[in-house]
Amino acid sequence: MIETSPRDRIERYYATVPLLFAEAEAFGSLRLFVRKEPGAPYYGGPFHARPAAAGAPDVTDADIARVRARQRELGVPESFEWLAEVAPALRARVEAAGLPVAERPLMVLDPHLPLPAPKLPEGVTVRVVDADDPALPAVLAVPHLAFAGEGTTAGAAGRAELTAVAARLTADGTVATTLPSLYAGHKKLVAAFAADGTPLAAGHYHPAGGATEIGGIGTLPAARRQGLGAAVMAAAAAHARDNGVHTVFLAYADEAVARIYARLGFRRAGVTLLIADQPARGQ
Repeated sequence: MIETSPRDRIERYYATVPLLFAEAEAFGSLRLFVRKEPGAPYYGGPFHARPAAAGAPDVTDADIARVRARQRELGVPESFEWLAEVAPALRARVEAAGLPVAERPLMVLDPHLPLPAPKLPEGVTVRVVDADDPALPAVLAVPHLAFAGEGTTAGAAGRAELTAVAARLTADGTVATTLPSLYAGHKKLVAAFAADGTPLAAGHYHPAGGATEIGGIGTLPAARRQGLGAAVMAAAAAHARDNGVHTVFLAYADEAVARIYARLGFRRAGVTLLIADQPARGQ
């Protein structure tokens, strides 16, 4: 078997994992991933565009305009996502089109290092959450509160706010549309719980082809600064490894967060994900 680099494996992952949830539509040297069914979008944006196969002609302004026109037709954000190293000229064209671009460097888990056992506050446990878990609505609500504002300092939002958001996500169909991907095994949820069963932190991963990105790691503002995000990250990575995933990686936006992940065994991959006009990924 030919050994591939982490960048190659990450590139292949980004090119294929959306196809678990979407159909690919071609627009010159770009392709747009369009959801097959209504539901929560992959990685926080319902549609992703990245360069087509290696050897394709450079992306043109017309390609970008056609993708955006199709996104407007579909009523979704005009967002793009790609690896900087794969399409180095794309950023300038996207920014010239008026879309803001954010950088998210990637880190890969060292496959030779064991994951450290997380230190949890008394009474806190971490577990995988399946489709039939009664805590599912509250687990899905955690990121909504965690990423409602900037920063990682402790905040006021706690159990009452979590209950309200969980009820809203149940009522608007978000919980129901998450079930198929959980039943199919395309999405895995991991959460940290207080002794009374309240989810305090949560994250997810989508395994495909022996690789996965762990994302959406968020902590209930009132429960921050206890190491719960790192505990969920470690548990998700361990679960992925135990289920045949060989390449585990993540994107980060903050150097302080990167240092936490480095202590878990993640190292910089030398690859940067660029996200245009799309909500920032959770850490």
